[in-house]
Amino acid sequence: MKIACLLGSPRLEGNSATIAKQFIKTATNLGAKIRIFELNRLTYRDCQGCLTCKTKLDQCVLKDDLTEVLQAIKEVDVVLLSTPVYMGDIPGQVKSFIDRTYSFMVPDYIHRPANARSRVPSGKKGVLIITQGAPEGAFTEVGQRYQRVMRANMALTEVYLIHAGGW
Repeated sequence: MKIACLLGSPRLEGNSATIAKQFIKTATNLGAKIRIFELNRLTYRDCQGCLTCKTKLDQCVLKDDLTEVLQAIKEVDVVLLSTPVYMGDIPGQVKSFIDRTYSFMVPDYIHRPANARSRVPSGKKGVLIITQGAPEGAFTEVGQRYQRVMRANMALTEVYLIHAGGW
């Protein structure tokens, strides 16, 4: 099994990274091959809204550190995205990554059935780790929203949510 792990926190010793690292350790012990991407250490641009991925190419036109991450998602069996909640939502570097996954969507995705909207091979699974300092139960919609986005953009059949919070 191949896993792409995207660490979305700028704090590599923070709560979301700590939970992700435990997941990685367990998966490695079970024989999984892991690729880790620390989003905060990468240099990449936001989606430019140019629509080249819908009109001229079947991938994002931007060539930067995120190019390798986007390709890895197409090649793995599991996508693990780990992120804290800052100010009621995911941090900017994670949102910029999510926006770039728009390039995975086929040009007429809006008119396609849910299982035919993405260029990513289907059958993959996802894990979304979300941590927050707010009490458990706050910002639950953040996890639900990005579960839906991951399923749609990355053609994931299931996205398991690990949500940890509290003071």
